[in-house]
Amino acid sequence: MTARRPSLTPLSTRLRDRSPGLSASLLNGVVAAGLGLGVLTVLVLALWISSPYPDSGPGGVLHIAAALWLLAHGVELVRTDTLSGAPLPVGVTPLLLLALPAWLLYRAGRYATDASGEPDGPPPVPVRTAWLGVVLGYLTVGTAVAAYCSGGELRPSWGWLTVSLPLVAVAGAGAGVWSAHGCPPEPLLIVLKAVPGPLRRLVFGADARARVDTAVRAAGASTAVLVGGGALLVAASTVWHGEAARASFLQLTEGWTGRFAVLLLGMALVPNASVWAASYALGPGFVLGAGHPVHPLASDPAPLLPPFPLLAAVPDAGPGTRLNWAAALVPVAAGVVAGWFVARAAVRRRGHREPPRVRWSVVRTTGVTLLTAVVCTLLLALLATVSGGPLGVGALSRFGPLWWQTGPAAGAWTALLGLPTALVVRAWRLRGAGALRAAADAEKPRGEQKPKDSGKAKDPAKAKESGKADGKARREDNLCDEDAYDILPAEPPAELRIERIELPAEAPSTETSKATETMEAREPTASADPTDPAPAKETPETSEPPGTP
Repeated sequence: MTARRPSLTPLSTRLRDRSPGLSASLLNGVVAAGLGLGVLTVLVLALWISSPYPDSGPGGVLHIAAALWLLAHGVELVRTDTLSGAPLPVGVTPLLLLALPAWLLYRAGRYATDASGEPDGPPPVPVRTAWLGVVLGYLTVGTAVAAYCSGGELRPSWGWLTVSLPLVAVAGAGAGVWSAHGCPPEPLLIVLKAVPGPLRRLVFGADARARVDTAVRAAGASTAVLVGGGALLVAASTVWHGEAARASFLQLTEGWTGRFAVLLLGMALVPNASVWAASYALGPGFVLGAGHPVHPLASDPAPLLPPFPLLAAVPDAGPGTRLNWAAALVPVAAGVVAGWFVARAAVRRRGHREPPRVRWSVVRTTGVTLLTAVVCTLLLALLATVSGGPLGVGALSRFGPLWWQTGPAAGAWTALLGLPTALVVRAWRLRGAGALRAAADAEKPRGEQKPKDSGKAKDPAKAKESGKADGKARREDNLCDEDAYDILPAEPPAELRIERIELPAEAPSTETSKATETMEAREPTASADPTDPAPAKETPETSEPPGTP
């Protein structure tokens, strides 16, 4: 006999089932970091190989690729190979590079929560396990990359590294896990608990999730209009200053490899320039060097800026003109879009002939619009923060919009234009609501009238009220088809009277006649419902005797 292996305890079983989920989540985080790093490494290696005069060997190229990967996460770099020997910070993060790790982390978070399709496979990975595994795996690779990059010419700032890299990893993986579980409202409810009770009831109310969802959608649409309008402004200004942009592009480098690298850098910075232009349209503008603002009323860029095509598209120094003031059309369009989204959610129209369904009153619509302005303030402040940064010291210590000016300006434009737009569009969507309800109320009894009349025409009680036929004739008429009964006249025709005369000679007994009369007297009134069945034919044997209650 062989010894039987002891069964696993429930705790061991749970550990056995959960460990593959954690290990798979760690692997997903490592793969996401490796893919992002690999894409940038391949790109930098391709440019280095195609360059006719490379400045460094493969080691320097790998250091540059690692530094770019960290810069894509918002980590500020420090440049050490300067003419003066003093380190210079480089903190402008290309937003197009930031989109790559954010998307990879989002996909890793979604894949980490996928359950096995096999019946005997492990259960779905819990939210915290998947989230923690992806973040830890990603940060493990990030720490190794930072340690490797610390010996190169572009070194990471450890203060920014400990903040930016974990923040991007936590946010990206959390968004993926949250989306994979169907976007549950629990995180939103946790945030709402921090809001004071009276303010929460005033702004959110009972349908807090619907209001917050509408505010986020409206603010997202408004932000998209602002950034898209900023991109149009950048394109128009680049075309307007086309000769200066072309000269700066050709001045930077001579070889086609270097020009291609400059072109890629310019493309990666286009989202940054769009945010800067959106801040310009909002009013606060941006700074090109410390103490050198650029806004629609005036332009004062710092002198001796490095030649770059996007910097050549900056408005000329001096006071603003009407052409510069026309940029205000962008926030006007953004505010109108936000108000339209709120009004569309406040009043639902189900059709042209049906009355609209009112979800929110005027007061609640106003509250949702103001909440939209708050969300728009946060979004633009965040974009202004990540789109700018230093490119050196002194006059180059600050480039881009100031978040404490851009965010409130976006919220003010949204509130001032979105609120009247939401109220006007809400009233417009309610147009003719009273007439539609009156028409619906008028059509409802009219639709019920037809079956009621039809039921009366089919009801044998009408023959009784007319007094034109006796009980025996009514029982015979009930045997006829309903359609034929509808066309019978009130007075029986002569043929029917003759047939009644030609009945068998045996006359009904006196008891039968009395029972028939009693049945007619107790016959129920006509039903208004056309679906009621016709009364069945009763015989003298089944009828109740007179006097029965």
